[in-house]
Amino acid sequence: MTSLQIFALIVSGVFVGFINTLAGGGTIISLSLFMFMGLPADVANGTNRIAVILQNLTSVTTFRQQKLLDTRKAWWLAIPTTIGSIVGAQLSVEIDEATFRKAIGLVMIMMVFFILTKPNKWLKGQERLQLKKISWVQILIFFGIGVYGGFVQVGVGYFLLAAIVLGAGYDLVKANAIKVFIVLIYTIFALGVFILNDKVNWQFGLIHAIGNIIGAFVASRYANAWGANFIRWFIIVIIIISSADLFGIIDIRALFY
Repeated sequence: MTSLQIFALIVSGVFVGFINTLAGGGTIISLSLFMFMGLPADVANGTNRIAVILQNLTSVTTFRQQKLLDTRKAWWLAIPTTIGSIVGAQLSVEIDEATFRKAIGLVMIMMVFFILTKPNKWLKGQERLQLKKISWVQILIFFGIGVYGGFVQVGVGYFLLAAIVLGAGYDLVKANAIKVFIVLIYTIFALGVFILNDKVNWQFGLIHAIGNIIGAFVASRYANAWGANFIRWFIIVIIIISSADLFGIIDIRALFY
């Protein structure tokens, strides 16, 4: 591996860790770079999970230090998501990615609508929902999100944030803390599936993770200071860019070719 490749992996990792911690969608950068450097798509998908684990471990630690993580609720939501992620990882080579990408883009656009039209639910949270027990509907929703996260990871943060904010009643800052906890837990199991199927390049993954850790630390360290409103608009911008890529309006991958 050349010094230029190492530099590209680390620098891109900083951006990915930052974007994924505050919103989601940064994984498209990781996958694009890995494939540009010669990894097959399925190996790139598995390799990416190394950085995801380490960046979220960093974020979870920082959010806990700031007392922003509701660990009890996070565990309950992580369990169905983790089960779903194992299923998704197993199915990752069998589903038509092109169709799936367009479906994701449509859901993301719908999310922008809800963020813009119901800002109070995103900014202030709803304590009434936070105190409620996890319902079977929520279990099914988080299982479904886990299937998708295990399958490809790209944009899973948006779905988790929507489910945590609108379904569990947390504001965006605390929802981000729960989100990174859930992603940390389920990705450990999803990575295990990829390892068993020999779909992981450890050298690429660990070097890329260096940057991810830095980006995740910065994002989680200052998320509370920036506030939910900043995160709300940051998410809107990233969703619009990601949706444009998913629908073929722009090509983020072309930046790496």
